[in-house]
Amino acid sequence: MKASTEPAKAEPAGIRRPPLVRELLLVAGLFLVYKLGRQLATGHTAEAFRNAHRVWDWERALHLPGEGAVQSVLLHRDTAIHFANTYYATVHFPATVAFLVWLYLRRPAHYVWARRVLAAVTGAALVIHLTFPLAPPRLLGEAGLIDTGQVFGPTVYGASPEADTLSNQFAAMPSLHFGWALMVAVGLIVATRSRWRWLWLLHPLVTLLVIVGTANHYWLDAIVASALLGIALAVVHAPHRTESTASRGSRLTPADEPVLVGAGLGAGR
Repeated sequence: MKASTEPAKAEPAGIRRPPLVRELLLVAGLFLVYKLGRQLATGHTAEAFRNAHRVWDWERALHLPGEGAVQSVLLHRDTAIHFANTYYATVHFPATVAFLVWLYLRRPAHYVWARRVLAAVTGAALVIHLTFPLAPPRLLGEAGLIDTGQVFGPTVYGASPEADTLSNQFAAMPSLHFGWALMVAVGLIVATRSRWRWLWLLHPLVTLLVIVGTANHYWLDAIVASALLGIALAVVHAPHRTESTASRGSRLTPADEPVLVGAGLGAGR
């Protein structure tokens, strides 16, 4: 997806970028803590499947649509299912990194805000992963879904949770795939003023269909991620729009106007 970001002026001179080395170390440290924390949640197979049955029953009680309805649409065409698997495997991290890099360079104040929100959501998600291990629907026989990554490829997970040393397959709730994608869209909508900026919502929408259609997440995983993001956004307030970010004053020529290529792509939850 490609969208022009209209704001041509930089943020006010008084807003300085945080030191680059400090930010790199901070983001890398947060990522490392999260990855190590996820591994602490491994080995809870029985509890993860008990919780999976609970979530499945909760969704039916809430009359949420079956995840199988989305998967059946994807399975009609090989192109669609390969796209979904590839999107799941390659969008997550690079899209978020590209988002943070662009904010750091063009909107320093919004960068600090977005980084704090993402850190809050990720920290809360880690707590839930540790306290509520959850097997994804692709591992739940009752769901009757196909593990599309294993069957059609590509996949980011091992053939079985017990043999997977790179990721915790029982960290389905909340879905950081969806939570981060939604924050990328919200952040770009807030930080830019293009009339097309609302198209960034296509990123979380496609992500939602992908995570459900590939049977990596339940609908409730996305709902909980949205709730966590909503709380974080309520607590960590976005910077006020300034004349340079809100007005429609002078614009750069097309050659000078920045263009952001979005949804760069990454694996993992």
